Amino acid sequence: MTRALITGGAGFIGSSLVRHAVLDLGWQVLNVDKLTYAGNLENLKAVEGRNNYQFMQADICDRAAMQAAMDEFKPKYVIHLAAESHVDRSIKDAASFIQTNVVGTYTLLECALNHYRALDAEAQAAFRFHMVSTDEVYGSLGAEGLFTEETAYDPSSPYSASKASADHLARAWHRTHGLPVVVSNCSNNYGPYQYPEKLIPLMISNALAGKPLPVYGRGENIRDWLYVEDHVRALVKIVTTGKAGETYNVGGRAERKNIDIVRLICSILDELAPASSGKPYSELISFVTDRPGHDFRYAIDCTKIERELGWKQAESFDSGLRKTIEWYIGNQGWCDAVRNKKR
Repeated sequence: MTRALITGGAGFIGSSLVRHAVLDLGWQVLNVDKLTYAGNLENLKAVEGRNNYQFMQADICDRAAMQAAMDEFKPKYVIHLAAESHVDRSIKDAASFIQTNVVGTYTLLECALNHYRALDAEAQAAFRFHMVSTDEVYGSLGAEGLFTEETAYDPSSPYSASKASADHLARAWHRTHGLPVVVSNCSNNYGPYQYPEKLIPLMISNALAGKPLPVYGRGENIRDWLYVEDHVRALVKIVTTGKAGETYNVGGRAERKNIDIVRLICSILDELAPASSGKPYSELISFVTDRPGHDFRYAIDCTKIERELGWKQAESFDSGLRKTIEWYIGNQGWCDAVRNKKR
């Protein structure tokens, strides 16, 4: 049975990966999560009690705990998603981002290297350390062009700088120590179970609560959007068939202006859950002061993973967004619970 140690598996993307790995693939999974505000075991009710699932509450910066996890669980794959990930929070509190994203990644790499060196030749050939990263490390694009795997890093925020540092560390452990590392950089994820501080779930939950819909600047910033379940399938492709030392960009081919997304969310909500006031949700849109260092545009060229690993996305942006909105309408209790959780 394939054994995968997944860090950050109680978070948004991580929990989607854990559910897929445990329920669909039948992998033996050890989920390591610190359970900060964004980690939620409610995301994993579907796998609780499964004999191929284990949970360990631990900080990835705790070297003794991470080494024990590697030594006892003996993973074939380490898939590293644990991270502080919100740009606005990184501007206010960069220290926690440096600690988790940089020091935590270093700690995991050292522990994974010790584990790797103890494996026999056959197991070493199969082992992978998958560094899951973001397109934000590349900085900002103008009106044209796409990020490729060869694009130079140019991070703008403390968050993206910390993730760029982690990526560089992972590649250095591959080149210096021979640790079989693969790196992936993805565009903006959306879907069920996303903590409602990010754009799409924040707009949905605020609208349903009759609260203002805050949009930075004039909402002209552009992002490429990727449905979380499509991303998870890409992560599995990369860790199982990707070549050690390679980077794979994962995108949704779905560039949208922020304001257009907010208006589309309002339109779908008008259809699926009309406001009791009878007014359109778009009347709640409020433009607020732009955040510092706000990158104008991100767009991913995902040709490499499509061509070399055979990955294809299953959801269009329209179908994925509708599924997401339907989920949040039906799970407002989950949103209330995570918002009320101590930070």
